[in-house]
Amino acid sequence: MTRPRVVVAGLGDSGLLTAIHLARSDVDVLGVSSRPGLVSGQELGLRLARPERWARDYRIGFDRFRRLDPVEKVHAELVALDPAGRTVTVRPAAGGTRSVPYDVLVVATGVTNGFWRLPHLQTDADVDAALAGAHARLAGAGSVLVVGGGAAAVSSALQVATRWPDTAVTLAFPGERALPRHHPRVWSVARRRLARAGVRLLPRHRAELPAGFTADRITTGPVRWTNGQAPVDADAVLWAIGSVRPNTDWLPPALLDEQGFVRVRPTLEVPGVDGVFAVGDVAATDPLRSSARNRADRLLARNVLAHLRGEPLSSYRPPGRRWGSVLGPEADGLRVFAPSGHPFRFPAWTVDRLLQAWIVRRGIYGGVRR
Repeated sequence: MTRPRVVVAGLGDSGLLTAIHLARSDVDVLGVSSRPGLVSGQELGLRLARPERWARDYRIGFDRFRRLDPVEKVHAELVALDPAGRTVTVRPAAGGTRSVPYDVLVVATGVTNGFWRLPHLQTDADVDAALAGAHARLAGAGSVLVVGGGAAAVSSALQVATRWPDTAVTLAFPGERALPRHHPRVWSVARRRLARAGVRLLPRHRAELPAGFTADRITTGPVRWTNGQAPVDADAVLWAIGSVRPNTDWLPPALLDEQGFVRVRPTLEVPGVDGVFAVGDVAATDPLRSSARNRADRLLARNVLAHLRGEPLSSYRPPGRRWGSVLGPEADGLRVFAPSGHPFRFPAWTVDRLLQAWIVRRGIYGGVRR
């Protein structure tokens, strides 16, 4: 008998893990990716300041994941979904189009965010150029202004300041404190780390965006503010303002909410269409869209298999606050914050030898080849 086919649209952090879980079951899995390997959206600060170290853990070719071997990988752009015909149309990197049938579709196409999370097709050479270009721009700057109050902005300010101590780094954010969606304890720790690194903080500074600018590149100052403070000049302006856009242009509008994210039930099923699920930043699970950060990939894989067997599905229960790594690896280790805001520090020697080697590569990914 023909085995059911599950198509995973998007092989970023969430889609990759979903495909890995499903590959061990009695289904055929096909993954569609705009890149020839994993290019994670995690740890922007480390990616900018130390791209070689970042790439070691967050940029991994698909052929290196042992449990991804049974999965058919297609390097292509997603073009359209036909829910009635249960097909996805893709445009491979080699050209032309291809219609891919499915029994179950998992939408994990993520979001576009700044210059570091883009939806278009990229080769390895394109990724190399993007990493090197952003790093060189910051390395050559005497002053850097980071605009934004989320984890990407905070980690970028800290990582740039510690990588280039002679660079004047400023972090500007719109509220009284940065990290407003984390527990207040997280900002207390982060503020002390930023002060120790010499980062100047500008609270209550909301940037005035130039007409037509989507924060998709590093610019040069001055930056002006909506409430009239003096403009701030800088050799390099890093925009991390959280203006995310879901990568859903290929989906029928009926599947999307008002902001363009994929509507889902607590079971991660897309209502109104049979056999379609969504996970990760593209899925409107909760106000924080937290299924990627809370490892809903395993629950989703179980629900996909339960759906195929006609069994009951489980529900995703999101936490009320964001948690996890905020600052990225530092000289004394890596701090991981609980939802309560309390940090747990992995000592520096354990980050590579224990956390990445055993917990991530062996435990989470199930083995990564050298």
